[in-house]
Amino acid sequence: MLAGLIVNAHSRVHRRAGRGIGVRSLADPLPINTGDEGMGRIAFLLLALFAEMERTFTAERAAQARAVAEASNRHIGRPIAHPADKIEYAQLLRGQGSSLGVIAAKTGIPKSSLHRYLARQPAAG
Repeated sequence: MLAGLIVNAHSRVHRRAGRGIGVRSLADPLPINTGDEGMGRIAFLLLALFAEMERTFTAERAAQARAVAEASNRHIGRPIAHPADKIEYAQLLRGQGSSLGVIAAKTGIPKSSLHRYLARQPAAG
């Protein structure tokens, strides 16, 4: 995958160079200009390589952190917005056949959240 991204970056720069368009870095301490032959293009490709490596390493570190959190039974992701007792009450009301509107009014939980919390529990009929 990494090689494909670098080749893609190189081909984009090469196509634009044919039309007289170059890429020039304004923020880097090294003068990088793909309009110049040779070193400018090599420097650009090296920066693209380093950026892709950092992206890969970041994804690997995040996956490792998720695995460690899951192994220690910690919640991963966004915290639950509503207390467990309200969710249980909503489930009880749903089990008794209450509509989402009634449940939302009694618990204060928006309908959009109730859809997620009650998705696995069918309404009693």
